[in-house]
Amino acid sequence: MTPFEIPPWDDTEGRAPEGVRLQKVMAAAGVASRRVSEQLIEAGRVEVNGEIVTELGRRIDPAVDLVAVDGVAVQLDPGKRYVMLNKPVGIVSSLADQYGRPDLRRYTEKYEERLFNVGRLDAETSGLLILTNDGDLAHVLAHPSFGVLKTYIAKVDGRMTPQTIAKLTAGIELEDGPIAADRARLLDVERGSSLVEITLHSGRNRIVRRMLDAVGHPVTELVRRSFGPLSLGTLKAGGVRDLTKVEVGRLLTLSRDAQGRPADATDAADGTDAADSADEIEE
Repeated sequence: MTPFEIPPWDDTEGRAPEGVRLQKVMAAAGVASRRVSEQLIEAGRVEVNGEIVTELGRRIDPAVDLVAVDGVAVQLDPGKRYVMLNKPVGIVSSLADQYGRPDLRRYTEKYEERLFNVGRLDAETSGLLILTNDGDLAHVLAHPSFGVLKTYIAKVDGRMTPQTIAKLTAGIELEDGPIAADRARLLDVERGSSLVEITLHSGRNRIVRRMLDAVGHPVTELVRRSFGPLSLGTLKAGGVRDLTKVEVGRLLTLSRDAQGRPADATDAADGTDAADSADEIEE
């Protein structure tokens, strides 16, 4: 019997009850043991479809209902997988590069699930790339209208000044329209180069490189350090790991919150759509 199978005759009236007990679903999802899950429910810390549930007899449909504990979403589908990759320089963000260049298959082929990349990093950019088979989550993370922030560390030519940093956050004009960094700060300045951190939610093609080039500081090295609530941490170049339950919960929470609010029309109008963000845009 699978974790979500319902015993055929489980009530006193001889009818098969609908759904699965909430605490059983939570235990099967790895939230906690069934007993601890019951305590969480009784304490009012569990939500089903946005409403707090305190009765232990509550039954749900794991394929339809949304569960959260302490405001953090719980993934109930055991078939979904979420992987973090620290993409090295020289790897193309494709699962089948038409020119035969090194691509992502070397990382995805070890998994039984058919994983795909969320957005892209160009071949010369390294850093955090998410691999998953969750299409709904991928859409939210990749599409700029949902405002998911990404942070990059760039090494650039020349000695950058605080005034230039201010230009990046105030907004500059590019050939495809104005753009402004959500945040930017100068990390270090050496004789002939600078280190800058830049955070933005735009999905435009190679936007970080183009922004820094526009202010007179071409990028020589670029790495994405964070994506939404995820941080690269100490994962080495070429390293892969499954996301923790906490990390998955944060991503799902972000996704559910984003889908529950109107898209930002100004971001959606920057020339990208869902397909672009997922398959075409290189950053």
